[in-house]
Amino acid sequence: MKHDSLARGVAGAAPGAVVALTVSGKVSAAPVGGASIRFGRNRPAVDVCVGETDLRVSRLHGVLTHDSGRWWVSNTGQLPIRLPGTRLLFKDEDPLPLSDGYTPLFVRGVREHLLEVYVAGEDGGQPATLHSAATQQPKRWRLTEDERLLLVLLGQRYLLHEANPQPVQRSEVAAAMAELRAGQDWNVKRVDRVIADVRARLSKAGVTGLRREEVGEPVGNSLNDNLLKELVLSTTLVPPDLALLDELY
Repeated sequence: MKHDSLARGVAGAAPGAVVALTVSGKVSAAPVGGASIRFGRNRPAVDVCVGETDLRVSRLHGVLTHDSGRWWVSNTGQLPIRLPGTRLLFKDEDPLPLSDGYTPLFVRGVREHLLEVYVAGEDGGQPATLHSAATQQPKRWRLTEDERLLLVLLGQRYLLHEANPQPVQRSEVAAAMAELRAGQDWNVKRVDRVIADVRARLSKAGVTGLRREEVGEPVGNSLNDNLLKELVLSTTLVPPDLALLDELY
């Protein structure tokens, strides 16, 4: 199962434009003073719907507004909006400015719902350039369906953009895989084999920090931490992949 994601950039956007994406739809707005994008649960009354079936998400939960040459996010809902890291934006707080590029916003409800936002820089939605040479697109790694699901489980804190994320315990991953893949035999040993296979494949392709001898002792979570960072930074795994875990909640 593949999900579109603004983490991979936006092609052809006008400089300064904003694009917002949820599982329910995608909208954009030009960088004109006073322009806005409203988001929340009430589909008929907002520009992009988020948390449509979650009664803890407000009908109008927040607004993206263009003012003073940049885009801002404000919260009009009852529960906070979480930005990457630990920053929470509460109702009636001063709006926060959005940087150029990609920002995932997590709208609190019974669970967190993802609203992806991309503000196009001077080059629009195209990759940034270095002098006259176009930046190379990141290499995205091929994963099987089981590998993707397992790695999303393992790396969900990275996809949630938590501060200082760490991999989920492998025993929890095994239990979740057994629930999501009913009828299959999943345990910690099988989880470890899948993770080791992906690390070996990427290491062979030139990714560093995925072998014991490269990180030194004590190893701890270093190998899986490096693996998950590579998968997220290469946009092989993106926040919309968290939808694969919906059946757990």
